[in-house]
Amino acid sequence: MDNVFKALADATRRKLLDKLRKKNGLTLGELCEHLAMTRQAVTKHLIILEEANLIAIQWKGREKLHYLNPVPINEIFERWVSKYETPRLAALSNLKKDLENSKK
Repeated sequence: MDNVFKALADATRRKLLDKLRKKNGLTLGELCEHLAMTRQAVTKHLIILEEANLIAIQWKGREKLHYLNPVPINEIFERWVSKYETPRLAALSNLKKDLENSKK
C-alpha cells in the first residue's frame, strides 16, 4: 500500500489517472497531451503507477495501451475512508428521520 500512496502523492500521476478514468486504453502519446513535460518524464510517472498496480498495460499490435486499475484505490477507501464516512452518513440519515418525524 506504500507504493499506492507514493504514486498518488504526485499531482502529475493523479492527472494521468484522471485521464484514464475518463477514457481507458490510452497510448503514451495520448497521455502526454496537455502535459508540459517530455514523453520520457511521463514514462517515468507511468512506471511508478504500474509498480503501484494503479495501471495495467496491454499491447495491441505495436501500441502500448494503459488502463486504470481501480482496485488499489478501492482498498484504500475500504481501509481508511469508509470507516470514517459510514458513521457520519448514518448520523445524517438519523437526523433526517428525526426531523421528518417531528414535523408530523
